[in-house]
Amino acid sequence: MKKFLFPLLASLTLLFNCDVADKLTKFDLNLQTNYTIEPTVLVDSPFNTFTPDVTTESESTFQNNNTNKDLIESIKLSRIQLTIDTPADGNFNFLKEIHVYIEAEGLEEIEIANRFELENSNSLTLGLDVLGQELKEYLKKDSYSLRVQTTTDETISETHEIIIDTRFRVDAKILGI
Repeated sequence: MKKFLFPLLASLTLLFNCDVADKLTKFDLNLQTNYTIEPTVLVDSPFNTFTPDVTTESESTFQNNNTNKDLIESIKLSRIQLTIDTPADGNFNFLKEIHVYIEAEGLEEIEIANRFELENSNSLTLGLDVLGQELKEYLKKDSYSLRVQTTTDETISETHEIIIDTRFRVDAKILGI
């Protein structure tokens, strides 16, 4: 009986430690940018706006999490939320549909989030549906930019400044684990 007890305990300990180690190799990378929607009289016509380049500071973020870009296994967008900064009384009622695309130097543009058939909710914030794309190569770059394609169902008479908060889930090998 003792012959079987030690291998069983050793296997359980190893399995538990692997799960703990796996959780230690994951961390979140939170980045923020903004974009502007100018007043428009067009309705039901998609138009594009671009964000300024987003500096990833990935090297220092990876170092702070005891890893480096060569040890990154996966980076995926886990959350994206839009917030109206101005006008103070603004809301997202003018939106019918929205798509967000990412691009970085040397990489093709891909869609990372969207939302369709938006209801009028008078909300200052809007969460988008994340598409689950692998973004490791984009976030390993020094910077990336976003293109926001918007379709409105109402005219807007004021400029809207919108903040984009993103959370990326990083899965890395930490200290070679």
